[in-house]
Amino acid sequence: MKWNRWIIKAAKIITKFTELGYWMTAALMLTAGIYSFADRTFLADALAGSIRTGRLELSVLGFEFSVPTANGIDMRAMLLYFAAAVALPSLMAMIFRNLYLIIMRSESSTVFQADNIRMLREIGIFAISIPLAGLALSIVCRLILGTDTVETSVRLYGFSMGLVILCLTQFFARGVELEQDVEGLV
Repeated sequence: MKWNRWIIKAAKIITKFTELGYWMTAALMLTAGIYSFADRTFLADALAGSIRTGRLELSVLGFEFSVPTANGIDMRAMLLYFAAAVALPSLMAMIFRNLYLIIMRSESSTVFQADNIRMLREIGIFAISIPLAGLALSIVCRLILGTDTVETSVRLYGFSMGLVILCLTQFFARGVELEQDVEGLV
């Protein structure tokens, strides 16, 4: 029993810190994006190494793209990157927020609660949304920057994980039904 309490306590701490970390990442990227457009030299200084190599390679949560820097930094590419760097960590933060709330609600009661099922379903939807948002951004990058200049890739592991979570949601929903049936018999 002590082991179980320790795991739950550690899970609460880890999920809350991870959520806060993703929210801070999104906020910092938003701030960096705004500052980059206000002071163009900021990006040139920060990405000087990439400018020398001839390609700027950017990545955030499985969404990666690469653009040439022969003519300097393309601000349209940076706008798309900062959009991804705010949106994708925000989705991850929501996953860990819901996970934290599920742990908190399940401590004092049963895991089989309607709110927990809703939040678990949302976790699955957020997990699927991350690679789908990456795919959408990939298409937008190619449309705006040109198919000859930009190289994009998206990791789809979140999609399969989201499907697994959505399937597990169905088992939890069945657990709620069974628990209500048992309470009706007693």
